[in-house]
Amino acid sequence: MQQCPFANLLNPDTYAQGMPYQALKDIRQQGPVVKMADPLTGVPYWAVVGQQELDFVSKNPSLFSSARRTAFPMEFPQDEVDFIHCHTIINMDPPRHQKVRRIVREAFTPKGVNSYAPAFRAHAKRILDSVVNRGECEFVEEVAAELPLVAILELLGVPIEDRKQFFDWTNTMMFADDPDMAISIEDGQIAAGECINYALKLAAQHRQHPMKNITGALLDGNVDGEPISEEDFAWMFILILVGGNESTRTVISHGMRLLMEHPDQLEYLVQHPEHIAAAIDEILRFNTAFIQMRRTATDDLELGGQQIRADDKIILHYHAVNHSEAVFGDDAMSFDVRRSERMPKLGQQLRSFGIGQHFCIGSHLARLELQVMFEEIIPRLRNPRLVGDIAYTRSYFVNGIKNMRISFDTST
Repeated sequence: MQQCPFANLLNPDTYAQGMPYQALKDIRQQGPVVKMADPLTGVPYWAVVGQQELDFVSKNPSLFSSARRTAFPMEFPQDEVDFIHCHTIINMDPPRHQKVRRIVREAFTPKGVNSYAPAFRAHAKRILDSVVNRGECEFVEEVAAELPLVAILELLGVPIEDRKQFFDWTNTMMFADDPDMAISIEDGQIAAGECINYALKLAAQHRQHPMKNITGALLDGNVDGEPISEEDFAWMFILILVGGNESTRTVISHGMRLLMEHPDQLEYLVQHPEHIAAAIDEILRFNTAFIQMRRTATDDLELGGQQIRADDKIILHYHAVNHSEAVFGDDAMSFDVRRSERMPKLGQQLRSFGIGQHFCIGSHLARLELQVMFEEIIPRLRNPRLVGDIAYTRSYFVNGIKNMRISFDTST
């Protein structure tokens, strides 16, 4: 008998037709921590789908390591873990993690991010200007992808004329599981190499003409009195690029999908634009950009009533936790842009950006981009309708939409 793909949360086919909401609910009902098999890799894992348990794992890096087998849910050869993935901040444990994070954090302060708001607004208007009179567009690449990519490239010091190349590189790196997005794993490695070469060129430029941006902050920072190596910088450059681009594009795309599926709620925001900012929390809750991350247990312990052994694989399923009835009520699986009116602390209950040591350092940037984009999209793309089927990304890591063609009433 063929095994149901929903029995494995680490099978990309599980998400190829969109998020399996009901299947995730069925798993939650089995308990906050569920033992699962992965026939694709032969490595079993514990799926953490309870918020309290996810928070405990996230806040105790000494018990649940990001460095031992990386924070990514996929399997890598140990030499790749030790010599490549160790250079990215997401795969670091304390104390090195806090030291490197402190450098990156300086480039993402709320004050610094807010200074970009006027430029973001102007660019968002240009994005909508380019499609609004046509009455149709391919929403993902023409609308959702534009501002996140331009914003993160600007913060990294990449000229705007190179943005299409980076769009292609990040797609290839992130979606090597998807035959429509990349031909092979090797293509992803080649694209990563191209990004590294570009990053090293930027580093050389910074030495000649210092930049005041994320690239400059990283290259000028030091850990224990030593500057960050160019190799560390290059891999962190890739992580920031992908994290700042793909994630926000994904949330904008799913947010538009949800509003089209709930036209009454879209109309509410048309009539009450002052509530768009609050609605962003529900959009973030309902479809997280990164589906799940990994930790590796460092000792034997009990978690959620289950006996965990040292070196066990732990999967933090943010999407399942964000739909928890115990946290968000009996209607947790319903999309409701007015949820924050009933739950004033909704934003604090989300795990879309993680929690603890590895809470997303770019969360303020993402929220600003989302608010700006939806404040421009909602009043201008009137009565939007889906044209054809949505093409979802075949990935158990990024909850992406590859293609979503829509039509709408042209402005008068």
